[in-house]
Amino acid sequence: MGRVRPSYIKNMARELANRANFTKDFEQNKQLLEELDLFASKQVRNKVAGYIVRVKKNELFSA
Repeated sequence: MGRVRPSYIKNMARELANRANFTKDFEQNKQLLEELDLFASKQVRNKVAGYIVRVKKNELFSA
């Protein structure tokens, strides 16, 4: 079973995935988020980057 993520992580990740050019690679997404400098903590940045990967993978299956 997977982890339950807070809704603010999911909402932020979906919004960012639609705006910027994120990929299915966690490390690249993490670097892009670090450049945007939106997060005060590394943990929140990594959670958002991980959920963006999940969103991008699901876009492939739904399209």
